[in-house]
Amino acid sequence: MARRAPADRAALEGKLGHRFADAGLLERALTHVSAAAGEAERSNQRLEFLGDRVLGLAVSEMLFEAFPAATEGELSHRLSRLVRRETCAEIATAWDVGPFLVLGPGEGRSGGRRNRTILADVAEAILGAVFLDGGYRPARELVERALADRVRAPERPERDPKTALQEWAQGHGRPTPTYAVVERTGPDHAPLFSVAARIDGIGEAVGAGGSKRAAEQSAAEALLTREGVWQAGAHGS
Repeated sequence: MARRAPADRAALEGKLGHRFADAGLLERALTHVSAAAGEAERSNQRLEFLGDRVLGLAVSEMLFEAFPAATEGELSHRLSRLVRRETCAEIATAWDVGPFLVLGPGEGRSGGRRNRTILADVAEAILGAVFLDGGYRPARELVERALADRVRAPERPERDPKTALQEWAQGHGRPTPTYAVVERTGPDHAPLFSVAARIDGIGEAVGAGGSKRAAEQSAAEALLTREGVWQAGAHGS
């Protein structure tokens, strides 16, 4: 795979607001595993791992400073929204990293430069590369430029509890929640379902409703409330 010309790299650095002392770090951040010939150290995977942690720290610090009266649950909810993969993909799109990606032939032909998963990974990898190149301060400044408006934006109306619980779990590196009927009572024309919402490593919470869907929403809300993400009675399902 041909290397990008310095002028191209300089254009991307201009959008990032960071000039790399070690140009190899930026090149590695842009290199998808499909172009690394099976050599993990040549791809952006390790930088992505690092960048994910730097992003979490930087956003947590920004939220802590921006909302001095917020509870831990409120901060956690905002954090999960800001560091989720969809947000990272939007950041990479704003940086216009697509033309600079180094992809294997298959990924290149299948639209990898617009793939949301690849873009999200690259955003985190670039952040990891900036951290290694210049330390925490320029990495945080990069996050601030990308997310300052979102950090201070008013909270959007809550999504339904199941969606909110899935986003919260993903934002905390947890597996997707599962739901299981634990009891069914009442007559056939008016059943009452009890459903457990479960996340490995977190535990479960039980909710009830006149349908499986309603009970799942109730269980998801109960789990969000127990974990301090939602306040009891403040959200409807």
